[in-house]
Amino acid sequence: MLKGRLDELKEKLMQSGSLVEAMVEKSIRGLVQGEKAVLLEVIEKDEPKENELEVEIEEVCSSLTARYQPQAKDLRTIMMVSKINNDLERMGDEAVNIAEAGLFLIDRPEVKPLIDIPRMAEEAEGMMKDSLNSFINEDTRLAKSVCERDDIVDGLRDQILRELITFMASDPTTIERSIHLIRISRSLERIADLSTNISEDIVYMVDARTIKHRKFEEMKSAL
Repeated sequence: MLKGRLDELKEKLMQSGSLVEAMVEKSIRGLVQGEKAVLLEVIEKDEPKENELEVEIEEVCSSLTARYQPQAKDLRTIMMVSKINNDLERMGDEAVNIAEAGLFLIDRPEVKPLIDIPRMAEEAEGMMKDSLNSFINEDTRLAKSVCERDDIVDGLRDQILRELITFMASDPTTIERSIHLIRISRSLERIADLSTNISEDIVYMVDARTIKHRKFEEMKSAL
């Protein structure tokens, strides 16, 4: 009985994950293609839906814990679903932040061509997708690879920041637009960080082993 309820819980979590993935993709697409309607959809339709899912999943986690008093891996699974659920809700908030910044930017001249932010978004979205796949498949190898890719996103963030600082220093009229682009890059960085958190939790759920505050070289040797 509990196994069936856990499978249903996982399926509900993946619905939330798919929605958040779509929110991030649409927020970047709306920015790059100047589609105001897409950005508004993220803010006005998708976020309320994600908030409802987050509450529903949390209620199911509490109900299963109270009713079945699970132990060992079953308990870890429910705990991780609750934690991942919270992380997904925060990713949805970051997608909204990107959409809001996009609404400001699409009506104004470009500071620079949007090349690095879409690249950064692609990496962050890939990390998010793989972290959720690692959860469903209990794939710790994939989870660890997500953690290692966080450095790629951090490097792109630093590159974007350096370039925008140069633009702002040479042309003060770009400052406000540049700040919104920095806000977007920080939201993408946060999405990558949260994907890393999820992946660390997958390793704990499957192996009952904590890899937070790990050294990357130690992780690589374990692959």
